[in-house]
Amino acid sequence: MKLERPDATGRFGDYGGTFAPETLMPALIELETAFVDAWADEEFHDELRFLLRDFVGRPTPVYRAARLSDQLGFDLWLKREDLAHTGAHKINNTVGQGLLAQRMGKPRVIAETGAGQHGVATATACALFGLECDVYMGEKDIERQALNVYRMRMLGATVIPVSAGTGTLKDAVSAAMRDWVESVESTHYIIGSVVGPHPFPWMVREFQKVIGDELKDQVAGGDLPSPDVIVASVGGGSNAMGIFYPFAGDDGVELVGVEAAGLGLASGKHGASLGEGSPGVLHGAMTYMLQDDFGQVLEAHSVSAGLDYPGVGPEHAFFKDTDLVRYENVSDDEAIEAFDLMARAEGIIPALESAHGLAWMSRESESLAGKTVVLNLSGRGDKDVQQVAALYD
Repeated sequence: MKLERPDATGRFGDYGGTFAPETLMPALIELETAFVDAWADEEFHDELRFLLRDFVGRPTPVYRAARLSDQLGFDLWLKREDLAHTGAHKINNTVGQGLLAQRMGKPRVIAETGAGQHGVATATACALFGLECDVYMGEKDIERQALNVYRMRMLGATVIPVSAGTGTLKDAVSAAMRDWVESVESTHYIIGSVVGPHPFPWMVREFQKVIGDELKDQVAGGDLPSPDVIVASVGGGSNAMGIFYPFAGDDGVELVGVEAAGLGLASGKHGASLGEGSPGVLHGAMTYMLQDDFGQVLEAHSVSAGLDYPGVGPEHAFFKDTDLVRYENVSDDEAIEAFDLMARAEGIIPALESAHGLAWMSRESESLAGKTVVLNLSGRGDKDVQQVAALYD
């Protein structure tokens, strides 16, 4: 069964915990105390609800993809997180954590970003609350997400390139954590997914579960039939956790998370931590991760900058082991084909991350025939158009 919150050590079963430097422990304890206090404060919830409604644009609609439904042979509905302010689900978390940073009296915020959506959402929240903002981003991701880099700078953030390691999301997280160790008194780290040491996985889940809560309300209100299957892409796992958590353990609903198979699992160039990884400690938490026989972190790969992370949120690891969620994967080529398919069939350009979910549905269309299926459309794909176009040159 799902857990309302992690245990006293910050674990979901065997996963999670607080594997952090001693210098960070006071900040993590302070953060947990502040979050627990805020989450019990109705005034905090009132302000958060106001911002989610009037600034973010919630609830996001659920939309029947009629042409894709006809083509694929099942009833496909899209939870339109791409229509949230800034174009992705990330804003749900950054507005919540921005409020928390303001409540804690932290004038500076740092963040990591891969695809740039979390960076844009963090820069947006910081502009809203008048906070200083520094965003760490791998050099490789800066090259393939130039539009989002410009958006962050336009919103007043400083984008700090990370050249260490592979120059991708893993290295951006590491750089942000090093910064936080040195600046904890004045700085709050808005981590972008359900990863990292406790209380981050739990806290980010609480801010993101508005997605699934809304979907339940929309089903109850008759906006769509009760879903048989709910599908979401999984990198770190925040959009998937946001829609899965309220449904986890419910009878009659299958939850499917789709990871990045990259160039193919056999190639070793993928981001399928749950499918191909093993338990280990990454960025302060015990979880499934890609590692060699000596415990060294392996490089992840995905055409999607948001999915090339060599680990996953610890609650997803718990969901895998307890069979609350089924985890699959699709390749870069399948995701790009689905990216084009949704654009041409529905007039919606999905984020490459979300396209992984549609690619799995397309591949499994026979087994899904006649079912009601919901895809969490976690973001829009404007950021990916230039990258995909270059692949065709």
